[in-house]
Amino acid sequence: MTKQKKLIQSYIGLLLLAILLPQFIAGCGSSEPNVKIDPPGDEIGNEWVVYEVYPGFYEKGKSFNAISNQLDNIKALGVNVLWLMPIYEEGVLKGIGSPYCIRDYKKVNSDYGTIDELKFLVSKAHDKGMKVIFDWVANHTSWDNAWTQNKDWYTQDSNGNIVSPPGMGWNDVADLNFNNNNMRKEMIAAMSYWINELNIDGYRCDYAEGVPDDFWEEAISELKKIKGDDLLMLAEGGKASLLANGFDMLYAWDFAYRLQDLYAGKITVNNLYETHYQEYKDVPAGKQRMRYTTNHDMSSQQTPIQAYKGEKGAISAFVIATTLGGSPMIYSSQEVGYPTQLSFFNFINIDWNSNQSYKNEYKKIMDIYTSSDALKKGSLRTFENGKVATYVRKSQKETILILVNTANEQFEAKIPIEFSQENMINLLTNSVEKMPSVLTLEPYQYKILKI
Repeated sequence: MTKQKKLIQSYIGLLLLAILLPQFIAGCGSSEPNVKIDPPGDEIGNEWVVYEVYPGFYEKGKSFNAISNQLDNIKALGVNVLWLMPIYEEGVLKGIGSPYCIRDYKKVNSDYGTIDELKFLVSKAHDKGMKVIFDWVANHTSWDNAWTQNKDWYTQDSNGNIVSPPGMGWNDVADLNFNNNNMRKEMIAAMSYWINELNIDGYRCDYAEGVPDDFWEEAISELKKIKGDDLLMLAEGGKASLLANGFDMLYAWDFAYRLQDLYAGKITVNNLYETHYQEYKDVPAGKQRMRYTTNHDMSSQQTPIQAYKGEKGAISAFVIATTLGGSPMIYSSQEVGYPTQLSFFNFINIDWNSNQSYKNEYKKIMDIYTSSDALKKGSLRTFENGKVATYVRKSQKETILILVNTANEQFEAKIPIEFSQENMINLLTNSVEKMPSVLTLEPYQYKILKI
């Protein structure tokens, strides 16, 4: 045999060994869970923790002051963005009590307090290091809004009558016509008003997909002339194209409802991972999805306690929504474990001092999140592990392993082989645990571990 042939055969042999050896090792009784989905190439960076406030959960007539008094408790959850649901004067004509039925964009709802009390709330939140964003309703107004005197500002039927948003069933509101430039200018002026007068930091934009993209481009461009790069814009919508219009964050509707499906036994953990990656597929660096287990719409149907099969299930689902990636959001009321549906069309006086141990668990999770470089901006690696969500968040500074049992039954979870027999810090208890190859988790039990 020639020297050249021997070299070729040696090369082929080494190549085959390189291909087959990992498969041979993987088949030799390893307890490594099956990695089903490749991690994205870029890290998922985040700096925002949002807290959604419905003023109607506080004393009627004194809502703004009551929220001001709660700011320390809100801040203790790691919050740095306070989102106030609509604070504007509500419509009466055809009204059903919805705060999203706006009679005057430049006046406050007197049931919540005065503009001076609202100004104090914004200032106090700023003093505590929180941005404040208002809820903006661009798609429609109430039927008794003064703008209805300008019929051309609204969508009309063939008889010239102003109509409600088509196909939505929102009969309490009138649909705005974005082909009218005068209406557009007046709306941008109203949005600018609150930034100029109260120094708010931006808006959560209701039904953002129901408004033309070019309006958002124009509006956000104008608002940035006032607020600069400090402007924060959140779109209630799932289309990644909204980010190109200037928004900083999008909703994550698909993820939220898939998470509920997971706890209802309708999908697998792996299906949830797939939804996560799909939602982030078209999100550019510096932009985010907002992640949550509930919000005002979802809690009006069922609270987290109902959707996730009790307090333990609800808090475990919150762990996934908070640590898998994205900007965490807490809806006011979920931290006290309110047990039944919560309408945002009525005043409901919540006891914010109730269920303190449950609130402390939320605080503990958020303390871990806000102090973790890996959880806020680390890369993600997911594992298929039965009913246990198992994933690793890793940054240059640290590596975090998260395990969450999503079922109301005990489950044996395989530990990724790289962590088996390693001493890890349980961040929930601040104790050191030696990882076995297989770990038994109780119903809805979760672990957040650092190596």
